Amino acid sequence: MLVRFLTLAQQEVDEAFRWFEEQSVGTGLEFLDELDRGVRLIRSFPFAALEIESGIRKILLARFPYALVYGVDKETIVVIAVAHTHRQPRYWVDRLPSDI
Repeated sequence: MLVRFLTLAQQEVDEAFRWFEEQSVGTGLEFLDELDRGVRLIRSFPFAALEIESGIRKILLARFPYALVYGVDKETIVVIAVAHTHRQPRYWVDRLPSDI
């Protein structure tokens, strides 16, 4: 199954990477490794994650306070947000495409 990040979700990845790298060199790469593990998990088992809205699911990253929020659209997993779990909940709701 293909995985596609919305532009805003990719921006969140980039911002988190930069922030972690500023805190400690190499931590940004560890974040990306954990993100990759999450993407591989949802690619293999797209419907196993907790459904938080109709058709929208969320998995937590193990070592970082982030969650992948995504929907499944036919043969594509669409990552809607890479959301910090200690910040504004549901800020990403207005990003939901009408066809998910």
